[in-house]
Amino acid sequence: MELLELILVLATVVGVADGNTIVVKDNAGQTIPIRLACINAPEVTGQPYRLAAIQRLKQLLPPQTPVVIRSTEELKSGHTVGEVFVDNRSVNLLLVESGNAVVDRESLQNCYESKTQFLIAEANAKNKHLGLWQQSKVKLNFHAK
Repeated sequence: MELLELILVLATVVGVADGNTIVVKDNAGQTIPIRLACINAPEVTGQPYRLAAIQRLKQLLPPQTPVVIRSTEELKSGHTVGEVFVDNRSVNLLLVESGNAVVDRESLQNCYESKTQFLIAEANAKNKHLGLWQQSKVKLNFHAK
């Protein structure tokens, strides 16, 4: 049996950059941008529900909130990608549950422990027409091309 090493970072929220990205300060005092793993939220100015996603993230993670980040990868840009937890709850999953984000199927394997929860949360939000699921058609890729 292979032992999986978890890379956990204890940090404090500095701010919210967009619906997918937060900025934290780690215990060493270093400021780090964190891209939320396994989800996509509207990022481009003018996209429907972009501001709602940002507002929801700001509600969940006000400045000075202590968080635990399960790091999944490092990007060339210097961003860390990870699942963010507050009080043992995944903020990434909460965004999907509320319809403020969709599951990013390309990176979902990075959230192997909660993969099924992400898919169920998205299906429930879609069925209830929550958040961005109020639109008749949802583009699953929100990144600017």
